[in-house]
Amino acid sequence: MRKAYLAAAGVIAMLASAPALAQTSEITIGITTTTTGPGAALGIPERNALEFVPKEIGGVPLKVIVLDDGGDPTTATTNARRFVTESKADIIMGSALTPPTIAVSNVASEAGIPHFGLAPFPVTPERAKWSVVMPQPVPIMGKVLYEHMKAHNVKTVGYIGYSDSYGDLWFNDLKNQAVPMGITIADEERFARPDTSVTGQVLKLVAANPDAILVGASGTAAALPQTELRERGYTGLIYQTHGAASMDFIRIAGKAAEGVIMASGPVMSPETQDDSALTKKPGMELNKAYEAKYGPNSRSQFAGHSFDAFEILKRVIPVALKTAKPGTPEFREAIRQALLSEKDLAASQGVYNFTEKDRSGLDDRARIILTVKDGKYVPAK
Repeated sequence: MRKAYLAAAGVIAMLASAPALAQTSEITIGITTTTTGPGAALGIPERNALEFVPKEIGGVPLKVIVLDDGGDPTTATTNARRFVTESKADIIMGSALTPPTIAVSNVASEAGIPHFGLAPFPVTPERAKWSVVMPQPVPIMGKVLYEHMKAHNVKTVGYIGYSDSYGDLWFNDLKNQAVPMGITIADEERFARPDTSVTGQVLKLVAANPDAILVGASGTAAALPQTELRERGYTGLIYQTHGAASMDFIRIAGKAAEGVIMASGPVMSPETQDDSALTKKPGMELNKAYEAKYGPNSRSQFAGHSFDAFEILKRVIPVALKTAKPGTPEFREAIRQALLSEKDLAASQGVYNFTEKDRSGLDDRARIILTVKDGKYVPAK
């Protein structure tokens, strides 16, 4: 009888401790980004910025796992599933490009894990519960470009962009915002991210002779149309999206970058912000650390995205820890709820106020407009 009692007591003890077995003493964050391939100019700064984020939050160590997806949605999906099944991640981040970010969001939604997208992507209703978007949404950044066009008497605009979801985001926004403002789209051209020539598309744009051209591309590939347009004699205004906001763009485009008009997050020029701006302190902190290690003027729009995700986690993780332990579904839900309850989450790229419907949570404080003068970014007029 005593043996039976002890055996039963052992079973009860094991059952009682089962939930605790699922808990961990650290918070696991899985990050898939693009450090090889055509999108490496975006993903490498995102990876580099991780050197300057906290190692623990709320007294709990962070276990950060970083994998490369090469910009491929299939690889990004595989990485995300590894985070779910092997790493038991509490949080997932990535990727650096729009198509793989959509893939990661789908996995996060299926698994019920908070996901921080590091590239602009459409958050459909089925993805909205678990995904938030760190980069500025296209409509916010597009508006400042179209307003600049209007102020400079632009009546016709040509478009050249990626033949993927990022290119679609920008062309659709151009139609939705610029056309109602009285701007006519003169021509639309597309190219693939790995393309090494856009001569055919550029010749059509030059022949259409619009007052301005918007380039819907990102990373160093955004310099390809910029350079080709100037070499083919186009003298009108050229606009670039925040996907191109890095020193690499100037390095690749060279003299052709002069005079470009570019939407950007405030992290590219925190020194010019008022001291009262909530984005100034984190922007200065990131750029000081980043440029100390990677050299003067190495700052990047993309470094801000991953850095800012951790700025937000510094606020929401302590709140989640009050109600749940890492390694559990309850903790993941607590993170999700804290993202909604915490307000004015200040970071280098903007001030975030997430809601169930607004998954970027940003306003006009998340944008500035730049130009290139003498090989440097300066505020545009």
